[in-house]
Amino acid sequence: MSITRWDPVCTRPDGLVAPSRTDSSGRAGPTWRAANGPRWRKVGPGLYVPSSANVCVEQRIVEQAARLRPNGRSGCVTAWAALRWRGAAFFDGLAPGGEVELPVPLSLGGAGAKLRAAPGCHLERISLSLSDRELVAGIPVTTPQRALFDEVRRRGSLWSAVEAIDMAAAAGLISVWLFATYVGNANSRNGAPLARHAVSLAVDESRSPRETWLRLVYTQLANLPEPIVNEPVYDLDGNLLGIPDLFDPVAGLVVEYDGEHHKSIEQHRGDVTREQRFRGVGLEYVSVVRGDSRRAAAARILGVRSRALFLPPSQRAWTLERPPWDPAPETLDARLVRLGKVEELTHA
Repeated sequence: MSITRWDPVCTRPDGLVAPSRTDSSGRAGPTWRAANGPRWRKVGPGLYVPSSANVCVEQRIVEQAARLRPNGRSGCVTAWAALRWRGAAFFDGLAPGGEVELPVPLSLGGAGAKLRAAPGCHLERISLSLSDRELVAGIPVTTPQRALFDEVRRRGSLWSAVEAIDMAAAAGLISVWLFATYVGNANSRNGAPLARHAVSLAVDESRSPRETWLRLVYTQLANLPEPIVNEPVYDLDGNLLGIPDLFDPVAGLVVEYDGEHHKSIEQHRGDVTREQRFRGVGLEYVSVVRGDSRRAAAARILGVRSRALFLPPSQRAWTLERPPWDPAPETLDARLVRLGKVEELTHA
């Protein structure tokens, strides 16, 4: 799969196999005898795939979607699975901790009520309008906004809901502004209060779940002003100093989350050099590491921020003003507007 460690976008892998039903001739599917042998694996009532089929999250989605009508009228894949199918990498189908697989969520229409529960999926009987359904690469899925709403509702907690919105935006599926518009039109729907609260705390610029967690620690636990997220900082000659996870321009504070990949010698060397560049222009620097609790992280941030210089703009040796060689990229909102996606992503 074409996904780097912290790339919020992924592509579907090659070699996904659609389940087959038994066929007495063995041409359209396995014979009954073959289906019950070691070369085939049962994935649902009457559905089989070769045992050699790659077991990945996208394959699990394909297997469960085979129970639905291709036109989506019996229901759709939704929530995290629909977002993953559309290329949002951090919706990996695993529960917190990364070890337990989540069941593939299927949102059912009227006829879909006839589907029976089966291992590997979660059935939910919620009305779907025709505008909620789309066919993507042969799989009936809910629209990005409906899938994200269902995922927020499925998660059920504020910080996790904010993470879902951030990561959908990071994948370019929908912006915070457009999802807020959609949520504003879904006031009577179950889960709308949580979605409205979560979207008020979400941003388009976060690039990983732990960056979102770090920002919420900063604003919700440490009660500090909203930081700048993933914005390049330069010296006064226009040289790039780095792109902090979080940056407090008033205090002059760089806040970084150092996850597992920061343990390598090469990465650690780069981190130290980067920290030196920031400190060389008078910026304070704090790292939060994997395993820190929310309260420990908030306490460390507050302690380091108390030592920051809080310099006025005239005395700063750094700037957020982009030099000519590094123009600002197109924002997610601007790109979705340019592509004519606003109405499509906000209808409820």
